[in-house]
Amino acid sequence: MTDLKRCPVAHGFDAMSDDYYTDPSMHFAKVRDEHPVFWYPWLNAWIVTRREDVLKVLGDWTEFSSAGNTASIPVPEKYQHIVPPGLMSEMIVGMDPDGHTVHRGVALRGFTVARMEQLRPQIEERAHRIIDKLEQQGSANLMEEYCLELTTQTLCAHLGLGYEHDPMMRRLRNATGRVLSSAQEQMPPEIIDEVWEVFSSSFAELSKVVAERRENPGDDFISEMAAERTLSVAQIALKVCEFALAGADTTAQAMTNAVLFLADKPQYIAEALDDPALWANVFEETIRRRPSSPFASRQATRDMEIGGVSVAAGDMIWVSLASANTDPSHYERPFEFDIHRPDPADHLAFTAGRHTCLGQALARVQGATGLKVLFERLPSVRPVPGFPLDFIRMALLPVRANLPVTWDLADIERSKKRVKRGMDLVVTARSEPAGDVVALHFAHPDGDALPPWEPGAHVDVRIPVSDGVVVRQYSLSSSPASSAQWRLGVLREPNGRGGSAGIHSFAVGDVVRAGWPRNNFALVPSPRYVFVAGGIGITPILPMLAAATAAGAEWTLHYGGRSRSSMAFCEELAQYGSRVVLTPHDEHGLLDLAGIFASVSPDTLVYACGPEPLLTALEEALSHWPEGTLHTERFAPKRIAPRADVAFEVEFAASGVTVTVPPGRSILQAAEEQGITALSSCKEGTCGTCETRILSGEADHRDSILTPAEQRANQSLMLCVSRAAPSCPKLILDA
Repeated sequence: MTDLKRCPVAHGFDAMSDDYYTDPSMHFAKVRDEHPVFWYPWLNAWIVTRREDVLKVLGDWTEFSSAGNTASIPVPEKYQHIVPPGLMSEMIVGMDPDGHTVHRGVALRGFTVARMEQLRPQIEERAHRIIDKLEQQGSANLMEEYCLELTTQTLCAHLGLGYEHDPMMRRLRNATGRVLSSAQEQMPPEIIDEVWEVFSSSFAELSKVVAERRENPGDDFISEMAAERTLSVAQIALKVCEFALAGADTTAQAMTNAVLFLADKPQYIAEALDDPALWANVFEETIRRRPSSPFASRQATRDMEIGGVSVAAGDMIWVSLASANTDPSHYERPFEFDIHRPDPADHLAFTAGRHTCLGQALARVQGATGLKVLFERLPSVRPVPGFPLDFIRMALLPVRANLPVTWDLADIERSKKRVKRGMDLVVTARSEPAGDVVALHFAHPDGDALPPWEPGAHVDVRIPVSDGVVVRQYSLSSSPASSAQWRLGVLREPNGRGGSAGIHSFAVGDVVRAGWPRNNFALVPSPRYVFVAGGIGITPILPMLAAATAAGAEWTLHYGGRSRSSMAFCEELAQYGSRVVLTPHDEHGLLDLAGIFASVSPDTLVYACGPEPLLTALEEALSHWPEGTLHTERFAPKRIAPRADVAFEVEFAASGVTVTVPPGRSILQAAEEQGITALSSCKEGTCGTCETRILSGEADHRDSILTPAEQRANQSLMLCVSRAAPSCPKLILDA
């Protein structure tokens, strides 16, 4: 019941006004000096605005109780058989010690800093995958299509909730906000049934999940809470309802607010792209300047005075985090968005005291990572000018529903050169198609589609070895038409550097870090092909055969190996009949390349993969064929005659940096030392990751990828091995 007799009242303050939703902190600034504490009749509560007073309220639970936050939530009678009214008082935000200590202790284990840091690569991967689906649009509702998509996916993965629960968690997010706010803000009567139908049905579904995992726990956070048995099934289900709001919406709000602030400070985008550690500062300054939850509420346990105003026992007190975070007595230039503040985390966006946000570590990791990926991929993303305010209007937890943005489609190609992609995949199947060869199938852990690729593509794989981790490149040998799984075939090399032995130890269920597909061995359309494979070199050829067949091309495969038993995927090749010629060395000797290619066949391309002696012999056998006939992929760098290094200059045009590259140092090393983003992987000139366009100058090409014609064309080079030609004192590169 509203009490209109309390004083003072700040008549200029309106938590439902456009001015408030445009900028809560600025709206508070208009009343804070005159009324640091004031009565707000619409909420029937005191509003506290100064940082010193806010800290006092948040810091003493004995005088300022949280129990009033949820105990008074009105559960409609028709839903009380699902959600008992007394249960609502056990929301973490509505509890005092000792109950709060027990409940928070169970929940906090899932949100430790170390655990959230372990999630960072998965968050980054999900962010890339979301942008993959959006980038060609050139515009989006950033809130719904990127920010909430990312936070919801991450939270569901952490909780162990599959795609089947995704729609429920999205509906539950807003419903929980409405339910929580209804303790102090009257819910509009026309939406009460709609909100409680969503909340109660979601609570019931989550209760079933918790009960199932209590009996059959997995490795997810719901299972971890359920296995403790400290809390009941209903109490844990209620915690997940709270996470649906706090773990998804508030971070999504912060990311959209950051985009708004950065639109006015584009220089910060450039700085953070150069120094990714600054994205954490961007996130912290955003939530200082505009907290996603602008209020926290408490209830006075005795008569007292705050800021010169008398407050009675039982009165509700709303502390303004938005106002405290811009209090000029504590902050210089409080309304300026400045990512270089000396202590970026000096704010109360996560409140303070016992109720400091338990999910702050997740918010910090997810917010900074989400912004980093967004601007790496789409640096030109900006809000649509004059976009309308679109909020679900609740004073306690305002929810932005829409932030329309646009970006330049040219960002797509630029990001391919500058953003290295990786993802965690799970091994779903393992077989041994030949002696010392293992075939591994990989899929996304959450069932999402894998990135598209074309025949000839390969991926980087991170492989644990005895002295750390190595990165190796392996060809994709499955069908590009299958977006659900990839297959790699790997030969164990007894005298290798440990990578193949490591990958042979992978078992079904193992999680493996892999890169995005790259293709330096693309299948060029042709009416006729001759394919040549030696040993495990058959792997990139397999999808080429399927593609050539589908295109109606004529083709023959000559496949050689030590013995028939060592030659992988022969059963798969049997479907092609006589077009496949198997030549086991112990039965027929080496491939007769001179005989196979004695006569030039017009309009024919030759694709080959295998050990270096085979490819060297093939180059000789094709010496009388037209230039450009042969396309190869090598296991190891091509042998290049030794030549002396001389120092030269490189100008990185896009970065505005010029350096001297001395003998014994690569262009790639020089770029990295200057902080220039340059993607790389093998550092041997075999994978093509660091290929960079030449704007001026002549290169000394030392890679194993570019054809002789491409090297003569001098349009690009591999930063990791190539240098300037002896006669060229300076190269200008597009980097």
